[in-house]
Amino acid sequence: MADSIITTDLITLDADLGADKDAVITALAARLGTAGRASDADTVRRAALDREAQSATGLPGGIAIPHCRAAAVTTASLAFARLAPKVDFGAPDGPADLVFLIAAPEGAGTDHMKLLSALARALVRPAFVADLRSATTPAEVVALVDGVINPAPSGTPATATAGAATTDTTTTGATTTGATTTDTTTTGATTTGATTTGATTTGATTTDTATTGATTTGATTTHTATAGATTTHTATAGAATAGATSAGGPSPDGIESRSTAPGSGAGLSGGIGHPADAAIGGASGTSSAADVSADKPAPKIVAVTACPTGIAHTYMAADSLVAAGERAGVEVAVETQGSSGGGTLDPATIAAADAVIFATDVGVKDRGRFAGKPVVESGVKRAINEPDTMIAEAVAASTSPGAARVGGSVPAAAGAAKGLGWGTRLRQILLTGVSYMIPFVAAGGLLIALSFLIGGYEISDTAKTIVLDNSLTDLPEGGTATYIGAVLYQIGALAFSFLVPALAGYIAFAIADRPGLAPGFTAGAIAVFVGAGFLGGLVGGLVAGFAALWVGRLPVPTWARGLMPVVVIPLLASLIVGVAMFVLLGKPLAAVTNGLTDWLNGLSGTSAIALGVILGVMMCFDLGGPVNKAAYSFAAAGLSVTDPATLRIMAAVMAAGMVPPLAMALSTTLRPRRYTEAERENGKAAWLLGASFISEGAIPFAAADPLRVLPSMMIGGAVTGGLVMATDVTLSAPHGGIFVFFAMGHVGWFVVSLLVGTVVAALCVTLAKEVTRPRSTVPTLA
Repeated sequence: MADSIITTDLITLDADLGADKDAVITALAARLGTAGRASDADTVRRAALDREAQSATGLPGGIAIPHCRAAAVTTASLAFARLAPKVDFGAPDGPADLVFLIAAPEGAGTDHMKLLSALARALVRPAFVADLRSATTPAEVVALVDGVINPAPSGTPATATAGAATTDTTTTGATTTGATTTDTTTTGATTTGATTTGATTTGATTTDTATTGATTTGATTTHTATAGATTTHTATAGAATAGATSAGGPSPDGIESRSTAPGSGAGLSGGIGHPADAAIGGASGTSSAADVSADKPAPKIVAVTACPTGIAHTYMAADSLVAAGERAGVEVAVETQGSSGGGTLDPATIAAADAVIFATDVGVKDRGRFAGKPVVESGVKRAINEPDTMIAEAVAASTSPGAARVGGSVPAAAGAAKGLGWGTRLRQILLTGVSYMIPFVAAGGLLIALSFLIGGYEISDTAKTIVLDNSLTDLPEGGTATYIGAVLYQIGALAFSFLVPALAGYIAFAIADRPGLAPGFTAGAIAVFVGAGFLGGLVGGLVAGFAALWVGRLPVPTWARGLMPVVVIPLLASLIVGVAMFVLLGKPLAAVTNGLTDWLNGLSGTSAIALGVILGVMMCFDLGGPVNKAAYSFAAAGLSVTDPATLRIMAAVMAAGMVPPLAMALSTTLRPRRYTEAERENGKAAWLLGASFISEGAIPFAAADPLRVLPSMMIGGAVTGGLVMATDVTLSAPHGGIFVFFAMGHVGWFVVSLLVGTVVAALCVTLAKEVTRPRSTVPTLA
């Protein structure tokens, strides 16, 4: 077993390794060092404890799985201890006696990661845990672990057995009477009076059988008591089923998916390893997560699970949610964003989902795919500890108008995530940068606007001097208001100065992950230094990201892998992008930026109105999507209180962006019978969202009826944008809606323009619904 991830010298049975988890992890890390599987046991210990500091790794049932990835780990390994006495690892039900230290090398291949995640999945199976507790030698533990991460192939010859007890058996064409069988695969068998555990049965006829953990296909079963069963295409009469669960394993594309057929009248209850009585086939039952009645389709839930290291919790949480969905009669598909890879959810699956669960301790990749869906969010451990509760919450959120929803744009009806074209990929990269840039714009811009309210517009000329030379006990001329205004202006200006570096940094991050951040921010800072501005940040971020990606793919010795993401990639990529910006790209981009600024300043009359119409249409085109973000970024990045043209553009963009939610709110008020109950509730919330300049408030309406809603909103946005530019409305704050009236010039015309555009859009969408479709007769889901 030289290549095995666990060997007998990594196992400790019934030992006292210390009074706390630090001592246990230290002892297990030392085992790895002694076995030659880690070059430095102390580095492994620190990495595991750092992971513990992020969230506890104790699990219900007396299990703990401390884990880490470290450059000091030379071979993917498992160190196991059965403790006496138990030690607290933070599980909700008490201390742990079974501890696996899972250690993976930095940059470990997917094959090793799949083996480690297979162990994590096995730990949700009570039978496996019981076997670990009863093992008497290290060799037995090695065999148990090896059995779940390297399962033996099927194909044992046919066997006839009477009155036998069989364990881990594969049987083909067998006749078995009075047998007790565990972990058995049976094909074409006739079984009478048998007790079977963990069986997979195909084409079988079974009578008076007690079965636990069985998967049955094409079977006829009579008077059967089944616990933990998954049944497909089965004719069942008079059967009682309790606590149905799936031991689980990844599908070929990395998506976890199980479902219980709707309309079966199934009521299931009980957690993993704790079956409870329920009924199938017309008998009464109680659901632990959600009741699915026979006249309604099964709810469809999609989920994403992820933890910082992506080794254990990611996959255990996925299996727990899938099993909870089976118990509740809910169709669940899970995307595991872990280290062993795996596919992404099909866009069609996401579109058909009623709600989303995010059980993650890190950010969700491509979160925008789920935009507009009701969402339940938590850390990854909650999906392991309380999967039934999370499924119930997701089902409830799917029909609740007030449920939290995933923010962002409505996903385009694109193809599967796999094989994305470069155009789509580039759009995703740029939008990542813009989405991380916006908080700097909003915070900085609003603080600057507030400083003008308190200290006057002239505060921009003296703020730096006042902040450095004065204090609350030594006020400047103008008193407290001037001093506070100066402080607010300086804070806002410094926050605003991160706009271009943040844009470039997170564009690079979208391409090369964390190693791209430093070169990306460097590129953004250089863009500001040479006067290339927003365009310089876009181009510099792309160069930095692809440079970091290229450096990261260079072949290096094993000992140098740990230095790559923290030293080598940032150093070389920063050097590459820095030279490119200063020597090749900086001056041309600065010239383009200055030319664009001069063109904007020269706009007047019909040309200015046309620009307002275009920006208004863009703001309403996709409600927070790439076109909307492009228009907003154009306005916010160029915003300057000393440049009236940029202030007019900012006013047009904000006013037009407020139109869609307000228009939909007005339409639901004018013609409520054209909307479902849920849409009418969303309409009430849209009043405040629109007033606050949150265009995404109209997403639920656009998602349900895009062909009528979006064109109507674009008409209203075009009217508002054109009117704002025609009346010379200005705005010095990049966000805030009606709450930044103090930062507007010609505020009366701003209100008139907004009202006219809102009414036009509301009338258009209402008329479209009146003329092109009858009143909906589909009831709102309760």
